[in-house]
Amino acid sequence: MSRLPVVSGKDMIKVLREIGFRVDRQRGSHIYLIKDEPFFKAVSVPNHKELKRGTLKNILKRSGLTVDDLIKLLR
Repeated sequence: MSRLPVVSGKDMIKVLREIGFRVDRQRGSHIYLIKDEPFFKAVSVPNHKELKRGTLKNILKRSGLTVDDLIKLLR
């Protein structure tokens, strides 16, 4: 397992959109993305310059991505 990269909220949203999530709504700096297929998933991403490690881990867990998947999609 690779180390967690430093990721901005904007980059994380791009990655999630690549794997099928769509923007549902925004409240303040938090952007809510959802995915209906193959089953419903919802993820909240703060639109910050740098996501904290715990926040990034939670986003990865809720979206079903691994750290290695994230690194591949960021390239």
